[in-house]
Amino acid sequence: MSWSHVITDPAQLQDALGGPPDPMIEAVKQPALDTHARAFLALSPFCLISTHGADGRADVSPRGDAPGFALVLDDRRLVIPERLGNRLADSLRNIMKTGQIGMLFLVPGFGESMRINGRAQVIADPELMERMAFNGRVPKVGIAVEIEEVFVHCARCMLRSGLWTDAARRDRKEWISLAGLMIAQQETGMTLDEMQEVVDDDYRTLY
Repeated sequence: MSWSHVITDPAQLQDALGGPPDPMIEAVKQPALDTHARAFLALSPFCLISTHGADGRADVSPRGDAPGFALVLDDRRLVIPERLGNRLADSLRNIMKTGQIGMLFLVPGFGESMRINGRAQVIADPELMERMAFNGRVPKVGIAVEIEEVFVHCARCMLRSGLWTDAARRDRKEWISLAGLMIAQQETGMTLDEMQEVVDDDYRTLY
């Protein structure tokens, strides 16, 4: 696909954005976790993980757990537990190939979000896995991250979207159910009720 008016010159891009960033914003980028970043992670129950494969193809995948699920080892290292999921392992496979990761942590009700970028590996360290156990369930593997950059985003995008406001909440019936989507996108030979039971069963087993 070909797009028109593509910007390839960094100077042209910066001009289109209204000039260079404020030095104070640049200074917000930190090479490690400080006290405030640690406190944010302790409150966060959700993050988006960005990875890419050896072919450059990008992927973003969500992770959600109890607040503070990211196990902070020190100012430059943390581990994300890999809980039960669809077993596609796209993020994990990408990490095994490129060793790079970007994460965006959210706290419900907070306008600010926190980005952490760095190097990553897939690990199965028994001691670390045990530390991330929940309700007696120990994860088999985790994502070990060596932090290179920590950056807190301001609340503008949240204010524009109204993400956490009651007015922004939508009725789930406005969009097709996951069971309905799976039937619509593939030949399963199952009824909607049968597929819904499969989905419900998966949702009953979070760990």
